[in-house]
Amino acid sequence: MDKPSERQKTATKQSLIIHDFTKGGIPAHMLRFAVPFMLSNAMQVFYSLVDMVVVGKFVGSYGLSAVSVAGQVFTFMTMCALGFCTGGQVYIAQLIGAGERAALNRTIGTLFSLIGCIGVAVSALVLLFQESILALLNTPPEAFSMALDYMLVCGCGLIFTYGYNLVSAIMRGMGDSKHPFLFIMIASIINVVFDLLFVGVFGWGVAGAAVATIMGQGFSFLYALVYLYRRREAFGFDFKPASFVMDKAILASLCRLGVPFALQSCAINVSMLFVNSLVNGMGVYASATFGVGLKLDDIINKTTQGVSFAVSSMVGQNIAARELARTRRVVYCGWCMGAACYAIYTVFYLCFAKEMFGLFTDEAAVIALAPTFVSALVWSFPAMAMMRGTNGFVQGIGNARLSLLFSLIDGFVLRIALSYLLGTVLHMGLFGFFLGYGLAAYGTAVPGALYFLFGRWEERTLSVPSARAEG
Repeated sequence: MDKPSERQKTATKQSLIIHDFTKGGIPAHMLRFAVPFMLSNAMQVFYSLVDMVVVGKFVGSYGLSAVSVAGQVFTFMTMCALGFCTGGQVYIAQLIGAGERAALNRTIGTLFSLIGCIGVAVSALVLLFQESILALLNTPPEAFSMALDYMLVCGCGLIFTYGYNLVSAIMRGMGDSKHPFLFIMIASIINVVFDLLFVGVFGWGVAGAAVATIMGQGFSFLYALVYLYRRREAFGFDFKPASFVMDKAILASLCRLGVPFALQSCAINVSMLFVNSLVNGMGVYASATFGVGLKLDDIINKTTQGVSFAVSSMVGQNIAARELARTRRVVYCGWCMGAACYAIYTVFYLCFAKEMFGLFTDEAAVIALAPTFVSALVWSFPAMAMMRGTNGFVQGIGNARLSLLFSLIDGFVLRIALSYLLGTVLHMGLFGFFLGYGLAAYGTAVPGALYFLFGRWEERTLSVPSARAEG
């Protein structure tokens, strides 16, 4: 009788972290799962916005330009690992859907070691070539030294950023969205306090904002590790040194998923850096406007990304359990939630463009350019609403190559080409650059919807070993 009771206790503990999405009401599951991630992503954007607000108020437009350019590089650095984190999320969700929870320990250990190695390598490369990177991006001379300071600090603290995103992805795969929200709340509070202290009181400028950001993420990651260690039995990872040895078979599966997802993220961000370079060529005020605009765009993208996270994990579990009709309903629900969110954002952005930009800077020239950015950006909203369902779907079924193809169309075929065509060739100037940046989203949204509606995705081979059955 002792052994069954112990198993029952373990199952009860696991149910607090691991959630089964193959049963129950889909809208209720999605709301409970997506909303905490939408809030946590909003908080993640919030502490990034604090950097912009504090720098804009205490340093000025040169500082905003520096954070804009260096922040894009920092985002690119983060995306190098996020692809593997996404691959890990999909793999874990499929393990749970296929009933293979015993493989969680080896999977999580392999993920920790893999992301740690990537973090060290990317940090070293960025720190070695930071000046060349900023020169390549056409960084305004007035902002160059400050951008260099921001990159130096963020490059040194990149491992903490990678660590938080890894833990968050693992918990997404398990269906837990509440605890990542708690972790990011800690990071946000720390960042706000130290931003005001380092930039507003100590006068450390852009470097102070970077230090505050890394400190917030570092504390958040360490707190998450302590939390998971204390609940390691329910979490499915024992934290023993031997468990961090990478399993070759799992590593191969994670790389098949992670490499295309990482290339996807990097391709989109390379294209954004290209657009940033075009905008930077129009002066520091244009650069500052684009920087603030991207932060505002980040609010939309990150909050609605919670819907994609929910769709991805729910699809991963249901397709591994061969619940195909339920998989379709998950995507339809994701489309509805995405459309509702973007309808609200459209009204709000068009009505309060200058007021939102005014939160970041007092520069009249930047605020005057706010309607130019917003009026171009809203053309992308229908595509973004559609992508919240289809992107999560493509990730959830583990079709990383198709996801990469869509991102190449979005980034290199459309984002770069349209920005250059509209802004330079057709002489639409700054509005053309912004419009090309926004319209590129249709390069992912339309093909993704067609694949979901008419593709033969039901016959795909899944990623987890027990689910490998050729369709």
